[in-house]
Amino acid sequence: MFAYIGGYTTPDRDGRGNGINVYDVASNGRWTRIQTVGGLENPSLFTLNKAQTRLYSVHGGRSLVSAFSIDPKSGHLTMLNQVDPGGGNPVDSALDPTERFLVVANYGTGTVAVLPLGENGELNPPSQLVTLQGRPGPNPKEQAASHPHGVIFDPSGQFVIVPDKGFDKTFIFRFEDGRLTPTAQAAVGARPGAAPRHATFHPTKPVLYVNNELNSTVSVYDWNAETGEATEKQIVGTLPPAYTGHNTTAEIAASPDGRVLYVSNRGQDSIAFFDIHSQNGTLGYSAYTSTGGVRPRFFALGPGYKHAYVANQDSDTVVVMDIEPKHGRFIHTGVRVNVGSPSAISFVGTNYPERPQRPAVTRREQSEEKRGWLKSFVSLARGRG
Repeated sequence: MFAYIGGYTTPDRDGRGNGINVYDVASNGRWTRIQTVGGLENPSLFTLNKAQTRLYSVHGGRSLVSAFSIDPKSGHLTMLNQVDPGGGNPVDSALDPTERFLVVANYGTGTVAVLPLGENGELNPPSQLVTLQGRPGPNPKEQAASHPHGVIFDPSGQFVIVPDKGFDKTFIFRFEDGRLTPTAQAAVGARPGAAPRHATFHPTKPVLYVNNELNSTVSVYDWNAETGEATEKQIVGTLPPAYTGHNTTAEIAASPDGRVLYVSNRGQDSIAFFDIHSQNGTLGYSAYTSTGGVRPRFFALGPGYKHAYVANQDSDTVVVMDIEPKHGRFIHTGVRVNVGSPSAISFVGTNYPERPQRPAVTRREQSEEKRGWLKSFVSLARGRG
């Protein structure tokens, strides 16, 4: 199995990364870095095609999206091309079901772009650029304008979901013939100051989940797959009652079996676990676990749903955890991969590790890891408030 880790590289993003790092993850769980794609500024969230032969990366704080080919034998990346997505600070992307178009959310300029793909998967300039309409939320620092922070397709591939942190809305578009068209509903509103960030669907039920960044909640919506309409039915917090420090949510994911929803908390520095009701998809907050680091911007459920991988942006580590099969909770394995300011993790291949082992590290990396643990401990002790 190959793992791809991106992260922030520039001072304006407090970046300590060096591009995209590619790892060979052996069957015994040993991580070996096999390639570093340097010369990239802030490669952030990734999107893979179904055949796992193409990887697309947005670049935080820039006006750039990159396309790479993936060598199936070596795992190495080769740059295909880069394009301007028609807006600033692209933060997320999604491929349509035909894999002929990449839809990109431009956080900095409040737009959603459609980029046609060439025969070899290369990117073409935007064929459509939609400017989102609405009213800024009450937080003058974080919500001064439209800030679309995520983009996903619904399970049918007919609709595009775009949570907008700045406008306290989740926009919904129909996608047909390579074009975005607002649905009759157009958008579903969140609580003032909630700041919708990312979204995911239940794997089998018509239920949409959106994590709200600024008020640390998850909104649960019934989803009409015919009309593309979302109806709110629940809002639940991501923090235990005893926690009173500052916190923002980051990533969200549902387990493949549909029993558990996960959300990362930055501040409490945890992964929150929600049990999903088997009939209606509503949530019950059940527990949390520390991420063993600071500011978990991203996490991924690995192939086979046996391990989870948490990117602790401010402590420069990706932490590997076992997924306990009965309740879906994360259990620390002690495996930590040192990588600067990680913000994205993707996997290719089926050589899945059953028993993670510590990656080989140099003496310098051991020293850096000790400093990272100390930083994490101090931050957790202070409550990150």
